[in-house]
Amino acid sequence: MELLCHQPRRITSVSWPEEVDHKLSLLVRVAAGAGEHTSRAQLLAALVAATETTPERLVDLLHDYRRLPADALADTDAHDDLPTIRTPGPRRTQT
Repeated sequence: MELLCHQPRRITSVSWPEEVDHKLSLLVRVAAGAGEHTSRAQLLAALVAATETTPERLVDLLHDYRRLPADALADTDAHDDLPTIRTPGPRRTQT
């Protein structure tokens, strides 16, 4: 049986608020805290794959997101008990 997670990849570029990016990092840390080794890409793929495709539900999700106040995700740094993860992007070398 072929698994979806092993199918050919497509590289995408996502532009979104920094707070949403911090929330994604938090979700990866939560998964790591539960003993699950994952990546930001795998987590996003899982969320997209699991999302309902009914128009009403998608519209509700969009409307809910667009109504969030700027500080809605402000508590994403308040989880000191979770493992740290490698941040995305190129690594800087120390000289």
